[in-house]
Amino acid sequence: MKKFTKLTSAVVPLNIENIDTDQIIPARFLKATTREGFGENLFRDWRYGNDHQPKADFVLNDPTYSGKILVAGKNFGCGSSREHAAWAIQDAGFDAVISSFFADIFKGNALNNGLLPIQVSEKFLKQIFTAVENNPKVNLTVDLEKQTLTIGDQALPSGKDLGGVENFEINAYKKSCLINGYDDIDFILAQKDLIEKFEKQ
Repeated sequence: MKKFTKLTSAVVPLNIENIDTDQIIPARFLKATTREGFGENLFRDWRYGNDHQPKADFVLNDPTYSGKILVAGKNFGCGSSREHAAWAIQDAGFDAVISSFFADIFKGNALNNGLLPIQVSEKFLKQIFTAVENNPKVNLTVDLEKQTLTIGDQALPSGKDLGGVENFEINAYKKSCLINGYDDIDFILAQKDLIEKFEKQ
């Protein structure tokens, strides 16, 4: 997997609560067994009409917003346990997803595939959405080693201080895997010398 240490990026704001995995990647697109190609069908039924044309009012079709961070409403990734949801988000170019609550299975699938789910307080999530509303190009900075999320440069063009910093929690093992670019098998292989030493003992 790709190493993840620090990321500074603009964001794509999707201020909708209870986004389930069938909206993230509809079941009819789950036939493939490799991770590639799912990004084009991310939020398919929200992004495209029955004529397969992009819906201009959906945020992923709005050129105002771009970046490697998806910011979503509370209870993201609920519903079925499909790993393809994490694949689709990652394949669409996102390295991190921010919400005030994640479904446990989605959170696990994301971490296993190198996609960082960042859970923040509801207050801080509102701060992020407000900052983006005031300045669509505002950056967020994710520092995985320090486990901090920072909004912009504190002082935004509006003159109002909408910046801020919040710490987030992450499983220590998964943090180590992301920083080193390991999946579970890579982690075990990285312990080869210790394993061989233990076997000799």
